[in-house]
Amino acid sequence: MFLLPWFIGFFGLTAGPALVSLYLSFTNFDLLTEPRWIGTANYVRIATADPRFVASIQVTFFYVLLSVPLKLAFALLVAMALNRGMKGLPWYRAIFYLPSLLGTSVAIAVLWRQLFAGNGLVNSFLANFGIQGPSWISNPDYSLYTLVVLSVWQFGSPMIIFLAGLRQIPQDMYEAASLDGASKWRQFWKITLPLLTPVVFFNAVVQTIEAFKAFTPAFIISGGTGGPINSTLFYTLYLYQEAFGFFRMGYASALAWILLVIVALFTAFSFLTARYWVHYDD
Repeated sequence: MFLLPWFIGFFGLTAGPALVSLYLSFTNFDLLTEPRWIGTANYVRIATADPRFVASIQVTFFYVLLSVPLKLAFALLVAMALNRGMKGLPWYRAIFYLPSLLGTSVAIAVLWRQLFAGNGLVNSFLANFGIQGPSWISNPDYSLYTLVVLSVWQFGSPMIIFLAGLRQIPQDMYEAASLDGASKWRQFWKITLPLLTPVVFFNAVVQTIEAFKAFTPAFIISGGTGGPINSTLFYTLYLYQEAFGFFRMGYASALAWILLVIVALFTAFSFLTARYWVHYDD
């Protein structure tokens, strides 16, 4: 009886709508008329006759493969700096964690668009050194990189988890390695990183899933178009356009289930390969 509210929420707001979307993915549905069963036509069109689907997949994969490693590397670097026992550590942790709370908001995306505009703060700063910066947002060669930088800036969440993992590594192992003449760099590769691999694995899986789901920055910075020239057309943004721009709800449902399969495959691949590089206490 105590679990009943949770069951109602799960089946009414999560599992139920998910199953309905699975049904809608095999229909032609525009929100205004009754769904019409068309079988696998939506999936066939996605696989054979949708160039924007291919473009969104390319943009999303590039974003995931670039932003996730950079974010994790930067988060680990900051965590190792904080782990040195500096004064005011709780304040630093709170300050560094703040971007993770604000980074996915509309306000930060609007601010980011202003920073990287042609006459924005970034180009104003570069002008002090005689550098003429491009219009980062409107140039397809640079627009996606601004979103990668925004993602890396949101390093607070994995940083906190890395810091907790670093605190669990016994200090006597570093002392023994120092007595044996191991350098700091060698200690990192032989002690820190191997013992931290469970935390790296957890952060990698979580941040990969979050990167695939990224939507707000691309929507705000591109004005909802995914431009210029589809350079910021994230998969989730393309799905949104199909659902709420063209009212092709059946087609958008098929896109959503393909995204679910892609994320599941990435997660399964991570767990299958983890046995070869993730080291636990046993």
